[in-house]
Amino acid sequence: MKTVPHANSLRRAPVQRRSAERLTRILDACADLLDEVGYDALSTRAVAQRAGVPIGSVYRFFGNKRAMADALAQRNLDHYTARVTGRLRETGGGDWRGAMDVVLDEYLAMKRTAPGFSLVDFGNQIPVGSGHGEPNTRVADRLTALLSSYLARNPDEELRRTFLVAVETADALVHLAFRVAPEGDERIIEETRALLRAYLARVLD
Repeated sequence: MKTVPHANSLRRAPVQRRSAERLTRILDACADLLDEVGYDALSTRAVAQRAGVPIGSVYRFFGNKRAMADALAQRNLDHYTARVTGRLRETGGGDWRGAMDVVLDEYLAMKRTAPGFSLVDFGNQIPVGSGHGEPNTRVADRLTALLSSYLARNPDEELRRTFLVAVETADALVHLAFRVAPEGDERIIEETRALLRAYLARVLD
């Protein structure tokens, strides 16, 4: 079963397995419809119909489509973190260049294959309120927590700021790569990789 979003993104957290499975179907339907019709044309009624659940089931979890898309973004981030963690377990710790390749490659893989990701990814199209809730801040915080132990670094403010700058930079350039080519322009992606390595070397070497 796919990861269930954090309870703070839901009106009501699922308790029973059946309820969690229903929530998963709702988010899967939301992701598919985002690819088909876009965010503006997305509706809770269409999601309910696609998921095969009563409209009341959608409103049990979400007050509106924005909350639903934000929950999908949080699920995407959980899935991304799990993918990166799994890849890093296969390698020895300490190689930050290899770790950054994993971080970028897994983002590109989700960009190319995850339903709805091109619009929502980790929440870039969904305003979430305070600055501490901004999507790239979420990603940088996750990477700081994940990579600090892998790299045997203190997860201090300097490391967090470094990862935030790297995430903001990669985000802008990857979006450019996918505007230039549907599957991401490889030359821009390689320039992104080189730029990130040059920047991170100042702190991580």
